[in-house]
Amino acid sequence: MGYAQLVIGPAGSGKSTYCSGLYQHCETVGRRINIVNLDPAAENFDYPVAMDIRELISLEDVMEELGLGPNGGLIYCMEHLEDNLHDWLDEELENYLDDDYLVFDCPGQIELFSHVPVLRNFVEHLKRKNYNVCVVYLLDSQFMTDVTKFISGCMASLSAMVQLELPHINILSKMDLVRDKRGINDYLDPEPTVLLAELNQRMAPQFQKLNKALIELVDEYSMVSFMPLDLRKESSIRHVLAQIDNCIQFGEDADVKVKDVDPDDDE
Repeated sequence: MGYAQLVIGPAGSGKSTYCSGLYQHCETVGRRINIVNLDPAAENFDYPVAMDIRELISLEDVMEELGLGPNGGLIYCMEHLEDNLHDWLDEELENYLDDDYLVFDCPGQIELFSHVPVLRNFVEHLKRKNYNVCVVYLLDSQFMTDVTKFISGCMASLSAMVQLELPHINILSKMDLVRDKRGINDYLDPEPTVLLAELNQRMAPQFQKLNKALIELVDEYSMVSFMPLDLRKESSIRHVLAQIDNCIQFGEDADVKVKDVDPDDDE
């Protein structure tokens, strides 16, 4: 059985930085992971790229040859990837063992994980290849400055959860850049009634029924839960990685290693 993280989130939320920090952490602790680039527009990497979608198709070539814009070109690239899952991806996956750990660094276009079925079909293909997959949804912690932005972030994450139907970890990235961490802590595990009261204060009275429905939806799906991540702290990375490993049952199939004990040591 293989293991995989699908790293998604809005553009600029720190997905590639997360992958780089995760790789460095695993290097430090002697653990092997493989980072896969699924962004056909990416140029520079702070980590070794194990697989690269640009070997199959690049956004620059698509824009030049088909005259598409950046967004349309990226969707075209991802649909081309979907058409080549049984060829390019399967061939690349043959280079990895059954228990290898892959981290897929995805593009930031929200359409890909909200309503376009490309990533859904991608993860379904991985599951058919006997991979346990977890979605890691990153949201910029600097975005969480008030309740309206918090609800917006929850809705985007919930959309991805419903679309992909996978175990889901929500992470507040860039915590090292936040000055007022007490303000962020209010949104890590807030009470729905407090959220509703704040939302009603910020919006016109005619939106109160909508606000109530949104808060109930977030609460029903247990979406009001984010994990802060500070890449400067090994303990923060270790905690997040442990949660993800638990979701995909990483290591549960490993053989138990029995240490030889000298009989004299028992005396």
